Amino acid sequence: MREPSGTSPRRRPLRRALAAAVGALGLALAAGTVAAPTAAASAPTPPSGWTRVFLDDFDGPAGSGVNTANWQYATGTSYPGGAANWGTGEVETMTSSTNNVALDGNGNLRITPRRDASGNWTSGRIETNRTDFQPPAGGKLSVEARIQMPNVTGAAAKGYWPAFWMLGSPFRGNYWNWPGVGELDIMENVQGLNTVWATMHCGTNPDGPCNETTGIGGSTSCPGSTCQSGFHTYRMEWDRSTSPEQIRFSVDGVTYHTVRADQMDAATWSNATNHGFFIILNVAMGGGFPGAFGGGPDGGTEPGHPMVVDYVQAATAGGGTGQPGNRDAYGTIQAESYDAQSGVMTEATSDSGGGQNLGALANGDWVLYKGVNFGSNAARQFSARVASGAASGVSGLVEVRLDSRTSAPVGSFAVGSTGGWQSWRTIPANISAVTGTHDVYLTFTSGQPADFVNVNWFTFGH
Repeated sequence: MREPSGTSPRRRPLRRALAAAVGALGLALAAGTVAAPTAAASAPTPPSGWTRVFLDDFDGPAGSGVNTANWQYATGTSYPGGAANWGTGEVETMTSSTNNVALDGNGNLRITPRRDASGNWTSGRIETNRTDFQPPAGGKLSVEARIQMPNVTGAAAKGYWPAFWMLGSPFRGNYWNWPGVGELDIMENVQGLNTVWATMHCGTNPDGPCNETTGIGGSTSCPGSTCQSGFHTYRMEWDRSTSPEQIRFSVDGVTYHTVRADQMDAATWSNATNHGFFIILNVAMGGGFPGAFGGGPDGGTEPGHPMVVDYVQAATAGGGTGQPGNRDAYGTIQAESYDAQSGVMTEATSDSGGGQNLGALANGDWVLYKGVNFGSNAARQFSARVASGAASGVSGLVEVRLDSRTSAPVGSFAVGSTGGWQSWRTIPANISAVTGTHDVYLTFTSGQPADFVNVNWFTFGH
């Protein structure tokens, strides 16, 4: 895709009620109640030496929405305050409706463009809540999906633009720093052509070192069956173990496009890659890319042909200790992207950028983030985005511990009420000097049992 540059009650009683409901469901099943069928997991196990860090197999009842622990919906015709028509000229309105984005009950996600009686198009766009996908230092990251493009060709396919792609984490909440923050298009297709495009966007727009708005791209035909008539596996492998660093794109295991760090100046490459990314799946209608191949949609375009996604997964390899996290300490680490937790729940947040926050945090709760890379220049600061609707006199500590949740904290800050469980503020704290790669624990300590804080994100600084 081409992009342009209150108060709520606490939920611990709800968690107990939910646990009771799950227990009751188990009793009902034991008594003979039949649960809705779900498909078996189909994503392949990563090869030896690789560690899976994300997976969604899209298993679930037919007609249900996506797992919002993994995904958030991007809706409307732009990001809040961002460029109109998603910056690309596309004409659809993105929705969270299951008419546009839904599981099919057979282990697939379907994103389906539809047209109403007035000729208005709707479709779907989902993005991972996590924004920290990147290789570990000296290692590799792979991101892949098994996808059948919308099965429509010729005049009926005019304007169709399915895509599986990634944007640099600094874009979320800014929406005007493209293409400098980087974009990696793992799969794009237009007009029902039997062609897959892969592109890296970077630098400045227009022109610049990455030839924007075109980017540095390559394409190939889908092997065997056409892109539209069958499933194919589209993969990006970002390799920091080579010199120069490389990003390789493949379909069904055949690499057809590679972008190398030495194809641009060092600053452009660093600006585009020295941070995490988030993953996007969408089907646009119209816009600049279809416009280059005949335009559309028009009266002859057929609505209702979905992009079908079997799975999305990410994996890392190499790069030292701390697998599977491999996170940049100086990027924004989304709190809900934890690798393990105790006593934690997630919920939708009203904070800038949307997504989810950790909620109902109280004494003894903790979360783990594996493989946080602090580099050789010591981090001495920590800050977190927090909110609290705790009663007067209720407060606690947000603590940072390294490698063990029982180790002494390297830093902490105290927090009480901020005016509401969605009244957000960023609180800084000093920490002991930290270098290298560590598993980071956030622990929550209080002298009383009541919930005292929500956390949306955190980061470190020098």
